[in-house]
Amino acid sequence: MKVLFIGGTGLISSACSELALQRGLDLTLLNRARSGKYPAPAGARVLTADVQAGAAGLRDVLKGEEFDVVVDWIAYTPEDIERDLAVFGGRCGQFVFISSASAYQKPPRHYRITEETPLENPYWQYSRDKIACETRLMEAYRQGAFPVTIIRPSLTYGPSQIPLAVGSWQHPYTVVERMLGGRPVIIPGDGASLWVLTWNADFAIGLLGLFGNPAALGEAFHITSDEVLTWNQIYAETARALGAEVEFVHIPSELLAAYDDHFTGSLIGDKANSVVFDNSKIKRFVPEFDCKVHWAEGVRRSLAWFAADPARRTLDSEANQRWDALIAAYRRSFPQK
Repeated sequence: MKVLFIGGTGLISSACSELALQRGLDLTLLNRARSGKYPAPAGARVLTADVQAGAAGLRDVLKGEEFDVVVDWIAYTPEDIERDLAVFGGRCGQFVFISSASAYQKPPRHYRITEETPLENPYWQYSRDKIACETRLMEAYRQGAFPVTIIRPSLTYGPSQIPLAVGSWQHPYTVVERMLGGRPVIIPGDGASLWVLTWNADFAIGLLGLFGNPAALGEAFHITSDEVLTWNQIYAETARALGAEVEFVHIPSELLAAYDDHFTGSLIGDKANSVVFDNSKIKRFVPEFDCKVHWAEGVRRSLAWFAADPARRTLDSEANQRWDALIAAYRRSFPQK
């Protein structure tokens, strides 16, 4: 099976690249070939191109190429989708769009999320763009049989990421350093909302199991763990893995968003809501899908990855300053007894 990953060296896609090669797939990665945390794996063919350069440039790079499966890991806007339609129409058997589970209705009207849950997020432009991408692709599928499959990951992580609700995505060790250094750590709201964290290699099994399945065309799937935890449990397990006594400060998400607009999308439009995903659909299509890495194990794997190399433990000084300011402002409003 010939497979093209547009991207392929990111947090989630790297695990999928590794599994694709383990399964003997003929894998090509198309990206800018920049070095990062996850280099292109041995055995993958790499084509160098900037996908933002437009359809004409991509057609030149891919001249004469056809693929059984194309996965676009880095399409975020309808403009990206128009490019993909122009390039891959008639030259792939299945086009997989990586959307986002944050596109589901916020706040949810039912605690259990299925693929039929409405797509509606008034708080996060990122999610609304993903919804628009899905709408355009499904239109192309219905009108011209463009062979699309839509995937909606939730908060998926791997060795290089510790995905806490209030953290630094680019510098995730920042919160770990705070815990180890005895500095207070923010948990949004009362910490009782439910959340799901998915290990990237577990996600890969669900995704690759859909490759080449004609019944998956025109369908959408979320691929997430069945382990459901509160944010209090997620943070407490992180502290336990570190062997640290940590002071947690619970601050309302609305107050966090008032100080930092980023939280309007990432919290109010996502992580502040309780989400429990019904994974029965992906399990029907891919019976082998079973998330084996629970958070207690996954967070220890991530911490071990950071411990192995001091260069990985970069810190976000601006985020630290914002968090300290938020905690100080909150404590002025609610003095400690």
